[in-house]
Amino acid sequence: MEFNFFFIIILLILALCGVSHASADLPAEVHWKSVFPHTSMPKALKHRLLQPAAGNKPWVVTRKEDSINDGDYGNADPSMGFGRGSIISRTNITMYFFENDLYPGKKVKLEYFSKAKARNEVPFLSRRVAESIPFSSDEFPGILKLFSLKPESREAKAMNRTIAMCERRVIEGEDMYCATSLESLVDLSVRKFRNDIQVLSSEVEKETENQDFSVANEGTILMGEKDIVCHKMKYPYAVFLCHSLDKTAVYRVPLVGKHGTKANALAVCHRDTSAWNPNHIAFLLLKVKPGTVPICHFLMRESLVWVPNGFAH
Repeated sequence: MEFNFFFIIILLILALCGVSHASADLPAEVHWKSVFPHTSMPKALKHRLLQPAAGNKPWVVTRKEDSINDGDYGNADPSMGFGRGSIISRTNITMYFFENDLYPGKKVKLEYFSKAKARNEVPFLSRRVAESIPFSSDEFPGILKLFSLKPESREAKAMNRTIAMCERRVIEGEDMYCATSLESLVDLSVRKFRNDIQVLSSEVEKETENQDFSVANEGTILMGEKDIVCHKMKYPYAVFLCHSLDKTAVYRVPLVGKHGTKANALAVCHRDTSAWNPNHIAFLLLKVKPGTVPICHFLMRESLVWVPNGFAH
């Protein structure tokens, strides 16, 4: 691993600057409480604040580094087109499905969903530190020098792809932004929905190698029809690509593994895909055309979803 871990340790020390000795709160926690004074920070966010430096644990997992393997976002980018050859190795995985497939007993195969070792666990930096670090394709050579990475390394390619995704053009009906700190993640979400919102994430009862699940009998809950989905990107520190698409529904889906492991997975259903790339992998896998039927996909556990409060039913 060529990544300069000493540099990230320095960043984390800087991120802690400004925290008073009389308070255990980090700047991001103080900011959260100022926006949501009556709501505890979800574990999905809080566990990223005090994480130690990654040590020897890779933040780019050892699977092929290309757009097809960028987790749920690499496949959910509505502007991305794929060749037909890209679906050959993916036909046995539940990447995309129809909204009416969310019924009790439906079997799904979720690659990497329940494996802890496949998760990209890197910490948030404070907004002050994150904003002091370049984050653009124009400055990419300098970014590689900052992190002591060679252009041909797996990490450099993943970082370059993350920045490219953050700079891509949006499609009609889409809003998008990339958050490089928890403070910016909160502020940009509140700007759209105000502060009467909640953040959701997929959860698994325990870590397991099992990828086979069935939709549980207790049913599926519609959590919202307005949302912001934030996808964890591959980067040395926490970066989330957040986007919202018109006519989208978010479901909380109870799952049971073949060995009894329980999970609550989030599924996003896009009810209007007319503006998507006609060669998007969803259309290739499901053999449908843009704008004809709602198309859904599950979210990895690293992803976050913001929805207005009080909608679930």
